[in-house]
Amino acid sequence: MSGPGHNGGPTLEPGASWRRHCWGAARAALLPKLPIEIVRLRVKRAAEIGLDYKTYAGVRATTGHDIIAFLFSTNALRLLREGDRMEAAEAARLAETRNLSQLLAAQPPLDPARVRDALGAQGIAVDAAIRAPGIAQSWSETRRTLRTLLAEARMPADQVLVIGETALEREWSEAGRMAGFLPAARYFAREAAAPAG
Repeated sequence: MSGPGHNGGPTLEPGASWRRHCWGAARAALLPKLPIEIVRLRVKRAAEIGLDYKTYAGVRATTGHDIIAFLFSTNALRLLREGDRMEAAEAARLAETRNLSQLLAAQPPLDPARVRDALGAQGIAVDAAIRAPGIAQSWSETRRTLRTLLAEARMPADQVLVIGETALEREWSEAGRMAGFLPAARYFAREAAAPAG
């Protein structure tokens, strides 16, 4: 039950403890049996696409699939106006990823084709780009916009990780039924702003 007055505590529906026990037992049975060769391959894959192993393993465990593409918002790349360029270290990081497609959703007023070209000039290959779904779009319109991008790039939604900055971009992963959402600050390991004083 959720709604007004709900404190977010555990469910009081019958069987909750049994379901929690079954889930825990299934996870415990799975983890020790993962061969070391598989773990090594997954650690290598995480490094290849620029993720820490914990994040990669979490997405993989949730979806059951490898990550084959990232969908970046221009907010995540800190491209806010025409002519903006990515920070050199972050651009180099994206240019160094291997065996991974990179998709782009350009926030208005940015033109997706121009941003794609500008990123190409920084050595970043963008496989497909669209105008980002806006706040005025409905859930189904957002899903349709994202599905159009994925169809153009020939990517299954549940293997694409959204990397963004805002709550609206977090919703893209849900609307598009994608692999998940990762804040850009975490992906790029951006330092938190130092407190004034």
